[in-house]
Amino acid sequence: MDLQLRGKRALVTGSSSGIGEAVAKTFAREGVSVVVHGRNERRAMRVAAEIEAEGGTACVALGDLSLDESARSVAETACSALGGIDILVNNAGVGGPQRSWFGTPTVQWAHLVNNDVLSMVRLVHSLVPQMRQRGWGRVIQIASPAAVQPLGEGPDYSAAKAATVNLTVSLSKALANSGVTANTISPGGILTAGFERVWREIAAQRGWGGAWPEIERRIVSEVLPNPTNRLGRVEEVASLVAFVASPLGGYINGANLRVDGGYVVGT
Repeated sequence: MDLQLRGKRALVTGSSSGIGEAVAKTFAREGVSVVVHGRNERRAMRVAAEIEAEGGTACVALGDLSLDESARSVAETACSALGGIDILVNNAGVGGPQRSWFGTPTVQWAHLVNNDVLSMVRLVHSLVPQMRQRGWGRVIQIASPAAVQPLGEGPDYSAAKAATVNLTVSLSKALANSGVTANTISPGGILTAGFERVWREIAAQRGWGGAWPEIERRIVSEVLPNPTNRLGRVEEVASLVAFVASPLGGYINGANLRVDGGYVVGT
């Protein structure tokens, strides 16, 4: 299927690894010029080089999105490199310790909100007015099923993801009749290098053994159960992001689309 994305320009935050990297590479294969963002220059340059080795177009913008000036610099670098941005994928964010409700200090709440919510707001402020002027654009936030099915621990993380879904709906209404859409995509348990690293450590503590197929089976049966009975892959998230970002996804607006194997039911 031709997604009609050729010639578009995208900034994918947090794209030096994981889901963001898969999104950036999927866009590039569809003919999108991509700005790879991260805070680690070596990792970001690697992704950009791999995109270009496959015949795509990529450049790098480095910066900490938790700071106003740094976020503006990222936006300016992206626009300067490509002459503008048509698609913004707000993927960058942090997790944090999974503390209990009353064991999570307010400073940790502020840290999560700043890195996972205000980081998105900063780039929306910098880039979306240009999209509106041109009469076309896509804003996609990456959240989590925790936005609608909060966890017992890590309440700050769940609340930040709920705020992400909420701000997306508000943004879609603020952009009515502009040609710019805003949507959230919420991946469930997705097998990334970081996810695997964390769960191998947990598996060792729980005595699950070292074979990844067995570790994944235990995760799905005991921690993240879903009717699909497996973890997702980064390409599955990236494919949905690409469709929503394309002209073919123009009637999808203000939505929260879950890629979680059915982990959340009925919402």
